[in-house]
Amino acid sequence: MTSRWQWLVRQLARRLWVRVSAFSIAAVIVALAGVFLARYVPENLAGRIGSDSIDDILTILASSMLAVSTFSLATMVSAYGAVSSSVTPRASKLLMDDTTAQNALGTFIGSFLFSLVGIVALSTGLYGQQGRLILFVATVVIILLIVVTMLRWIDYLSRLGRVGETIDRVEQATRTALEERILHPALGGRRLEESAEIPEDAMPVFAERIGYVQHIDVATLAECAEEGIRDIFVTAPPGTFADRLRPLVRIAGPLDDDTVERVQGAFAVSDGRSFDQDPRFGLCVLAEIASRALSPAVNDPGTAIDVLGRGERLMTLWAEGQGRAEPAPDEAPPVFVRGIEPDDMFDDLFAPIARDGAGMIEVQIRLQKVLRALDALDDRKTSAAAARHSELALQRAEKALAMEHEIDALRALVKGTPKS
Repeated sequence: MTSRWQWLVRQLARRLWVRVSAFSIAAVIVALAGVFLARYVPENLAGRIGSDSIDDILTILASSMLAVSTFSLATMVSAYGAVSSSVTPRASKLLMDDTTAQNALGTFIGSFLFSLVGIVALSTGLYGQQGRLILFVATVVIILLIVVTMLRWIDYLSRLGRVGETIDRVEQATRTALEERILHPALGGRRLEESAEIPEDAMPVFAERIGYVQHIDVATLAECAEEGIRDIFVTAPPGTFADRLRPLVRIAGPLDDDTVERVQGAFAVSDGRSFDQDPRFGLCVLAEIASRALSPAVNDPGTAIDVLGRGERLMTLWAEGQGRAEPAPDEAPPVFVRGIEPDDMFDDLFAPIARDGAGMIEVQIRLQKVLRALDALDDRKTSAAAARHSELALQRAEKALAMEHEIDALRALVKGTPKS
């Protein structure tokens, strides 16, 4: 599992300004390379190439890239706003973290700065004839890079902000988190079974601030546990809202101020949830998308049906992956983490859709078919959760559906569901 610093670096690399700054710095370095590398270019070669027109080229490039950068940024902001209003605000972060948009904007702004620095350097006479040649070659390369980026950017803009594209991104982020959690059900520690109880004398450690747990550095917790010969029970896994009633961990063993600070530092607590270590957040976002689609203002049951299909894929992945989970090695640190239960994931994903789509027979039929398929899986917990939600969804539908023949059809479908 990733450490706290690796996670922080990954979060920083996803920031738009970081990537754009990197492109801009690289562009300035390339623009000034001709000043320092000019002495390595033969004088007769510079005269043959004919790089005197570089001034006009850079002027055109600077003016056009400034306009393209402004347009691209405005388009991105509009797309983020559209996703927040038409899909769900929780999904907009995936678009903001997308590298395609960041690379495009970084290329455009970097090209603008490259041109601007080149124009300034030319006007001050920093380049000789050899330096102008290097700048000319760099400009040609920059133009080719802009053309390739433009083609990718056009294709990206044709899909940016669309509901289907946003759902794809949420599903992929959830799939990645699920696969990681399948391989490491205890985040690198020891799994605490549902029936196991935390010792009553274990002392709680609370977060410094109130918010959602986004990441846990189990390696740091392991060091604290091994140094003090103590057991650490994680009570706030990623996705939990940590407050003054919900401690981060309970520690069975000696506890001092230094240990408390190190334990608190192992938890990244913020205002919102993150997709990385929290697959349930992805399921909640999918349910939010379906619920918005089922609202009277939108009335789009097709999107909810699409979400149900994706939910079936994700829950099947989870159920089939339970046999592939790596058992904790004997030398695993005494850091105990509860695994994710299918009951909780079903509550996150299927309960809101069953509630908001209770009066739509097409949604209820699709929901029952999905639950029927999940009930037939080999994983006992997944099958039991599917059977429970099938019955609950039927009860909701019986109270919401107006036509008796629709209720009969739904009952017949549920009766054909294999029971656990």
